[in-house]
Amino acid sequence: MPLNHGWDKKRGAVKMKKSIVVALVVSLALSLTAGMAGAGVAGTATIGVAVEELKAVALGWSAKKQMLDKDVYNDSNEKVGVVEDLIIAPDKAVSYVILGVGGFLGLDRQDVAIPAGQLKFEGGKLMLPGATKDALKALPKFEYAK
Repeated sequence: MPLNHGWDKKRGAVKMKKSIVVALVVSLALSLTAGMAGAGVAGTATIGVAVEELKAVALGWSAKKQMLDKDVYNDSNEKVGVVEDLIIAPDKAVSYVILGVGGFLGLDRQDVAIPAGQLKFEGGKLMLPGATKDALKALPKFEYAK
């Protein structure tokens, strides 16, 4: 029986710990290298939309051409407001439409928020079924966060 009092076991444990540390460092280095390779070089990222995406964009609505500053009518074909703004949620979906209601030539106008899903596009017009001028004026006034 050797008289090294367990030194061989201690050396083996130290070697194993060193091996584990080396393996961790190598795997970390490889993962960082792979992450940097996927990130791309500044100035070389593709900007814009792919051809396939462009087809979907072309079929979508244009906020400027079809929504902003457009009159909104109720189901009795009465003008009840004007689209002043669109609120985009963090998930990139249009969540609310800001309507200007009441007033004349922008004087005494009140902005109100309407869930975007309540607006319909029918017969070339933006429709808000069931809305009346009085009901919209009674809604809480919308104010932008400061």
